[in-house]
Amino acid sequence: MRSALPSFSLAVLITAMNHPALAAIAPVNPAELQTTASDLIYTTRQGDTLMDISQQFTGTTRNWSAIGERNKISNDRTIPIGTLIRIPLTLLPDEESEAKIVAMAGSPLIRPPKGNDAAASIGAILKEGTEIRTGKSGFMTLALPDESRISIPSNSAVALSKLRKTRFTASPRTEVSVLEGKVESRVTSLVSNKGRFEVRSPLAVAGVRGTFFRVGVTDGGTASEVLEGGVAVGMAATKKSPQTLVSAGKGNLTTGKGVGSPVDLLPPPLADAASQLQIRPTMVFNVQPVKGAVAYRAQIARDAEALDILQEAQFTQARFKFDSLDDGRYFLRTTAIDAQGLEGKPSVTAFTLKARPEPPFTSEPKNKVRAAQVKFVWTEATQASAYRIQVATDPDFRQPLIDQSDLRDTQFSTDQLGDQRYYWRVASIAQKNGTADQGPFSDAQAFVKMPVQSGASFRDSEGKDITINWQSEPGQRFLIQIATTPDFSSLYLTRELSEAELKLPRPPSGDYFIRVRATDADGYVGAFSAAQKIRIEARWADSSGEAIRSSDGVIRTGF
Repeated sequence: MRSALPSFSLAVLITAMNHPALAAIAPVNPAELQTTASDLIYTTRQGDTLMDISQQFTGTTRNWSAIGERNKISNDRTIPIGTLIRIPLTLLPDEESEAKIVAMAGSPLIRPPKGNDAAASIGAILKEGTEIRTGKSGFMTLALPDESRISIPSNSAVALSKLRKTRFTASPRTEVSVLEGKVESRVTSLVSNKGRFEVRSPLAVAGVRGTFFRVGVTDGGTASEVLEGGVAVGMAATKKSPQTLVSAGKGNLTTGKGVGSPVDLLPPPLADAASQLQIRPTMVFNVQPVKGAVAYRAQIARDAEALDILQEAQFTQARFKFDSLDDGRYFLRTTAIDAQGLEGKPSVTAFTLKARPEPPFTSEPKNKVRAAQVKFVWTEATQASAYRIQVATDPDFRQPLIDQSDLRDTQFSTDQLGDQRYYWRVASIAQKNGTADQGPFSDAQAFVKMPVQSGASFRDSEGKDITINWQSEPGQRFLIQIATTPDFSSLYLTRELSEAELKLPRPPSGDYFIRVRATDADGYVGAFSAAQKIRIEARWADSSGEAIRSSDGVIRTGF
């Protein structure tokens, strides 16, 4: 559906190419012409008159007297062959020019002068009167024949109100109207060819001769920001309104009350060193906060000049997040925005995204371990054909104690670690173009290897009860198991205790196996201690269960 946009009337262009009186005039070879700052110089041929020259170069015979005055020729007589005739550049007619889409992102829409909205595409040629809407996630850069660039960010609407060039000199005549949002222009110098480039908004008009500047429509008015060169800003409603020169590093705000005075643009926000390498699909960038900034604009582009922007967004904090990009090399451009809505000087940071193949999620150990053998476990990564694990005593992994690659399983065990604090991480390895391609490591996980749970201590007192003890730490709870088989498949007893001691009636004689597992005060459940084998001797007992003794000691019955 067509949205309500201002219409722009276009003057009818009359050029020497479509004037019937020129049918008998031989075309001019551009190589035969010379150009100065104010004139086009033509070398006359046989039979040339001022009217002929006026018709051929200005599209009408009415300018013959102005040409004669410029060359001090008072009448329309035949001019000698080889005479150099100066034709004021101001008399040369315009002809159609064009703009080409050289970069875009998202789904911008273009509307030709006599057409409906259509999807934009790289390489499309746009004519005068074309309207462009970038939308929420769109971006577009246009190239003009003189290599000037017009970049249109997201949420912007722009009309190419005038796309023309002067005949014979190709001097540009460009006018861009900002209806919503912002436009950024890098204009090739127009000083030598007397070209003109203007950016208009409902309130202001900015005219340049070659510079790098931005014009945006804000809630407060029209913001002009100059990064290179100078821009003359005036009121759009009055053709001869006083103009304010805004120089490089300055900006101003034009409102219904008039053209604001230039003020300094905010300095560029500087990204931290960690931003230069992004190892996660969701990229995080931190910049130094800028005093006076109320917001920041961040753009990700393929090029340092940010002509081919892939993503952009505005943030209230000096921390930016982006995602949905392939691994590769990119550029981050950031600006700070002040309370008037003026966007400051940009900073550009090159960065590399290397987030794939993505690392697996680490499972264990976490926090601490009470086991002689430490077992490292992680999830299976979809793209991985192998894994690499590192274990170190420092979080930067400057000197890894373990650096094991080409692991095909999702776990790794070692008994070579002493009791202290460690850090570990895992990376995925995939096959890419026939070679191993390692992705980034997972976030480092810290754990403390603590003393292994000691085994239970038992000495047969030959009484009717037996007591089993073990070492403990404050706040621990315990699970003790007694079995008649070494693999604990046949349990004689299992009991949870809050004290590091078990007292129970003397079991029948025989061999038993005991193990203990502690749960620390923080909820960590350790491994079982090594199994201890004990033997309960058979002996004669009285009715109370106490052992019957002789002068030689307890009277045993054997098994």
